[in-house]
Amino acid sequence: MPSAPLDAHIANPKRAHIDRIGVRVLEEMVEMIVTGAVAADEFLPPEQALCDEFGVSRTVIRECIKRMQEKGLVVVAQGRGTQVRHFNDWNVLDPAVFDALVRHDESLGVLDEVSVVRAALEGVMASEVAKAGSPESIDIIRGHLESMRRLQHDNAAFLEADKDFHMATMSASRNRIAGTIARSFFVRPRQSLRWEGNNPVDAIERTLDEHERVFEAMNAGDPVAARVAMEEHILGSWRRRRLPDGDHHLHP
Repeated sequence: MPSAPLDAHIANPKRAHIDRIGVRVLEEMVEMIVTGAVAADEFLPPEQALCDEFGVSRTVIRECIKRMQEKGLVVVAQGRGTQVRHFNDWNVLDPAVFDALVRHDESLGVLDEVSVVRAALEGVMASEVAKAGSPESIDIIRGHLESMRRLQHDNAAFLEADKDFHMATMSASRNRIAGTIARSFFVRPRQSLRWEGNNPVDAIERTLDEHERVFEAMNAGDPVAARVAMEEHILGSWRRRRLPDGDHHLHP
């Protein structure tokens, strides 16, 4: 049997190009729904119209619609077309959906809600660490706090140590469901300039002080104080840096 060509295992450039086109089209179709260009209960344009609009084949459009179904954005009604579902049906933890929501969050309402959910979930997890965290897990969290202290003058490294502190707390709580949701709401918003906002000059000092209080409560085995300290940190940090281009609700 003849051996396979040397390039048999190299990705097909044409296939990769098609995949990139599909990603772009999917992103634009998700945005059509997230922005309300096609509202809930309305139908997407017919398949051929979408092909013409995006300049792609029916195969690409069908694949995009399939992916949108998986994200909870649409439902295909046989003989009627592709219908947009209501927000409550969307998988907002899906990266494409969440990123589109944040990109078009002019009032900052989505990020307000993210901070409230994060505060509740991480508050519960900090409380669980205070109640039942192992000495080993407490030591790991302490190590990340010490890194934060050491790296106060290196903003990027400080933020990485900050992230490690939160991730270690989630892990130590052993609450896998809360941890999965909280991790999504911790990592993805940090990719948005709106989430970074405008930090005050003493942001690092205040952030470190808040983490110290969270750790002290967990280390002391005080679940109520740990929950309150974590909630106050997350809500307070967002309030401090929140951009003023939308006075949407954030009432802790």
